Amino acid sequence: MAGKDIIHVSADNWKSDVIESDLPVLVDFWAEWCGPCRAVAPVLEELSGDLAGKARVAKVNVDENQQLAAGYGIRSIPTLLIFKGGTVQEQMVGAMPKAAIRKKLDAYL
Repeated sequence: MAGKDIIHVSADNWKSDVIESDLPVLVDFWAEWCGPCRAVAPVLEELSGDLAGKARVAKVNVDENQQLAAGYGIRSIPTLLIFKGGTVQEQMVGAMPKAAIRKKLDAYL
């Protein structure tokens, strides 16, 4: 459920791939059983290709990484967080169109 440019993040690689990233990171908190998560997946794949070298797109499976999701107060999925400099800059809840996600992300590129 992820393109070649999307990274899968867990507690093991969270710090290195998100917190310490030199690029802004759009993190998708999702689950396999979530219909809206599946609906936004192709949008994120497109964005990961469009933003190669400018930003990273990461996915966190909330069923497999419950503590990580809880640590960021994820109560509803999909939730998209934009990280820059190791901190959350934006939060988007629910499936959103590509243009809306890109507009919020562009502010941090």
